[in-house]
Amino acid sequence: MSLVEVTDLQRVFRAARGADHVTAVDHVSFAIESGEAVGLVGESGSGKTTIARILVGLERADGGSVTVDGADRLSRARGRTERLARARAVQMVFQDPNGSLDRRLSVTETLRRTLRLRVDAPHGASAERAEVLRLLDRVRLTERHAVAKPHELSGGQRQRVAIARALAVSPKLVVLDEAVSALDVSVQAQVLDLLAEIQRDSGVSYLFVSHDLAVIRELCSRVLVLFRGAVVESGETSQVLTAPEHAYSQLLIASTPGPGWDPERVVQARMSFTQRMAAVRTDG
Repeated sequence: MSLVEVTDLQRVFRAARGADHVTAVDHVSFAIESGEAVGLVGESGSGKTTIARILVGLERADGGSVTVDGADRLSRARGRTERLARARAVQMVFQDPNGSLDRRLSVTETLRRTLRLRVDAPHGASAERAEVLRLLDRVRLTERHAVAKPHELSGGQRQRVAIARALAVSPKLVVLDEAVSALDVSVQAQVLDLLAEIQRDSGVSYLFVSHDLAVIRELCSRVLVLFRGAVVESGETSQVLTAPEHAYSQLLIASTPGPGWDPERVVQARMSFTQRMAAVRTDG
């Protein structure tokens, strides 16, 4: 059995009377193995963040099934013990650490509060401090950062704290939602290198949500391409990004700036793709 198994997942946002409903996730199925990094790519509105939030438990599903390490993620948790078990199994790193870190708390207090959710939580101030420093070292931060509050850190340092907090409960899966997109390119490279190192050392699995194909190529062994809530292509990252078969995958890759990039050609390709999709909907 795979660590993560998603089968026929569906999510429809009901619109006000007279407006069309929006299908955010359209019968999506995929799996993630232990120690594997899988990428979800697609433009805004493709459904990738909705899928991520369902896995974490921040969004409900309308159909399908999701299991992590054999445990159902979609049914209502029965009591505090089960809620904590689910939280420990899957953690999330958001795009903006400013919104996910409590600005009133020091880094030490942020990590201490999370550590107390662990089954084998360290007991006593000295043991907690030692574990906080170990976590900071794991994300290449120091004792100096432990006493800081979020506003006293750089963007890259805040994101490292967010990663340390996710790791504090020893999760099976970490969901990273555009986790490096707000960082400078040089800092992005450092954080991606850190994430790859953590995965090699711990065996944690990643679901990496991104619109940046270069980031997916760097970190993920497999990728799923989403269009209007549905998976239109999936496979080994090198294969999908080098020789994409679906027209939407081809458009995404063509839209990425690089050597020989022609923005006018991309605009024409997008118009042609949009027209084809409109024709398909009309025929349907």
